[in-house]
Amino acid sequence: MANRYGEAALMAARQGNMTEIDPAVRWQAAMERLYPTSPIARKKGAPRGAFLGLCEQGLVKGIPAGNYSATKLNKDYAVRAAELLLAGAQNPSRSTLWKAVVNDAKIVENGQMDVVLALWKNSLIVPS
Repeated sequence: MANRYGEAALMAARQGNMTEIDPAVRWQAAMERLYPTSPIARKKGAPRGAFLGLCEQGLVKGIPAGNYSATKLNKDYAVRAAELLLAGAQNPSRSTLWKAVVNDAKIVENGQMDVVLALWKNSLIVPS
């Protein structure tokens, strides 16, 4: 089972084939359900930016590419991770995937890989 940020990504991605529902709205609804009493957790930007970035690139099954206001840095991290997975990275852990994404730089992962790996393990990341 995914952690809560991964779970939020799954909930947001699985809200049917309702392409008219903005992924940011989907994310917010999932976060409100998972964190009903924690506004700080609901506002955490890194996982949100990762999810929206994957959506912007058309990498999330059932969500068309578009402009969803993802933060560039978190989007870049998530898209790079998805590209590595799509290229055949074999069962990477959260930490090994992160190290590959940031080229071993001493940057702390902040939930972005939880989002990517949850979607990947549930076959919700697709080539753009």
